[in-house]
Amino acid sequence: MTPTAPGRTDRRYLMCEPVHYTVSYEINPWMDKTKYTDADLAVRQWRTLRDVYLDLGHTVETIDPIPGLPDMVYAANGATVLDGVVYSAKFRYAERQPEGPAYQKWFADRGYVTHTAGETNEGEGDLLVVGDLVLAGTGFRTDRAAHAELQELFGRPVISLDLISPHYYHLDTALAVLSSDPADPQIAYYPPAFSAGSRAVLRQLFPDAVEATERDAVALGLNAVSDGLNVVVAPGAVDLAAAIAERGYNPIPVDTSELLKGGGGAKCCTLEIRPASGSGR
Repeated sequence: MTPTAPGRTDRRYLMCEPVHYTVSYEINPWMDKTKYTDADLAVRQWRTLRDVYLDLGHTVETIDPIPGLPDMVYAANGATVLDGVVYSAKFRYAERQPEGPAYQKWFADRGYVTHTAGETNEGEGDLLVVGDLVLAGTGFRTDRAAHAELQELFGRPVISLDLISPHYYHLDTALAVLSSDPADPQIAYYPPAFSAGSRAVLRQLFPDAVEATERDAVALGLNAVSDGLNVVVAPGAVDLAAAIAERGYNPIPVDTSELLKGGGGAKCCTLEIRPASGSGR
């Protein structure tokens, strides 16, 4: 029996307006510093994305952008927040390393318990909560040692997945969480982005997963955000949108094409704040 959308749940997100957005360096294959980037267009697209979340009834908080950190808009990379505890990011490339402490300070200033990462990791870019599991990417940005550190911190099983394609350098570019309901976890993913062993693990854990097409992947369609019913997805991911609609999800195309020049889409711009059980925060 094909799984269906379990239903919407309220979400709390942290975002960063891209007022300083540009592509001034190259740390992934999507980036080309010789191409013009339009910061005003990036801001308009970001505001549209934010407004979609608000219209869906979710809470959006914002962190002030810092001059000289153009990739700070990709808030998902800034931390991993689970059970009200913050595991800080520790970026691989020098250009982004100041972002980790900036995001950690934002949370600490608001009373969150934060844990300073000892191992290199890039937040929800590579660490995705799916039900009771954390799927953890490695191969380009996040060290496998961070997976063990995360498991010790949160006491959740962490499943390591090897990424093998430079274009899908973070897990959230190759895999989307459709449902994080522990009773009915569902994902979509692009199999060629993973090693053979990791594909086998995903097939075993999620035999009914949606397998994205190459057209979906190159549109960065898997960099999507789901609340369990509504799925914000890149307009170019037409096969993915059709596949999830058949399962009862509501795909919402949102254009983030200007931000794609930096290698990110809707999910990259969206850090989920998962509160402690029973917390109203």
